[in-house]
Amino acid sequence: MMNSNYLTALKSLCIKEVNRFLRIWVQTLIPPAITMTLYFVIFGNLIGKRIGEMSGFSYMSFIVPGIIMMAVITNSYSNVASSFFSAKFQRNVEELLVAPVPNYIIIWGYVGGGVIRGLLVGFIVTCVSLFFVELQIFNIFALLLSVLCTSILFSLAGLLNAIFARTFDDISIIPTFVLTPLTYLGGVFYSIDLLPDFWQTVSHFNPVFYMINAFRYGFLGIADVSLLWSFSMIGSFIVLLYGLITLLLRKGVGIRS
Repeated sequence: MMNSNYLTALKSLCIKEVNRFLRIWVQTLIPPAITMTLYFVIFGNLIGKRIGEMSGFSYMSFIVPGIIMMAVITNSYSNVASSFFSAKFQRNVEELLVAPVPNYIIIWGYVGGGVIRGLLVGFIVTCVSLFFVELQIFNIFALLLSVLCTSILFSLAGLLNAIFARTFDDISIIPTFVLTPLTYLGGVFYSIDLLPDFWQTVSHFNPVFYMINAFRYGFLGIADVSLLWSFSMIGSFIVLLYGLITLLLRKGVGIRS
């Protein structure tokens, strides 16, 4: 059982992170809803009418899970990356390093804030989607587990980015040149069955593909790969990133100067 002092520290760090993005909710919660609404209008209504069906469902129904997941990924990542780097930049991360709490408390405190923001934005985008399509839920367990694991994974990825970042520009490089391509090539707007064999194989090296695959299964009951394999891959990436971040914090990489 977790030490009560550690639990208090974890709760305090999570509350601080949540309050941080709620204070500026107009900048953190509203823009994703507006952006995703544009996706629904342009890709769902306008382009979707020309495409027709995808995997036996209307195109709008097919892309909704991917668009929701895209919002969760982006916001989970950016929340932790910006927050932890700001702590480094303002030098108050040193207060955490000298505090009598283990590194895993620091990690999960920041990740907790990222997860809450990611899930909150995901809920908002889901509510927006109801104006465009009638959602159905095939497997609530797969749906909730996939969105939670995805939010955790990209919160960890944001923390990793912040650890190595030296300037604010470094925070935007990874989302622009890595995160965005992975998301768009992860099957948000198409089924990989439409791709040539070579690109289908390449898609299986994209972690986002497994997240969207599992999340779409939760809504529609269709999947390009087995649900077990998707969750195995997501879990493996979480363990890998968590282990790497723990090692980096222990060595003080990117923090101690």
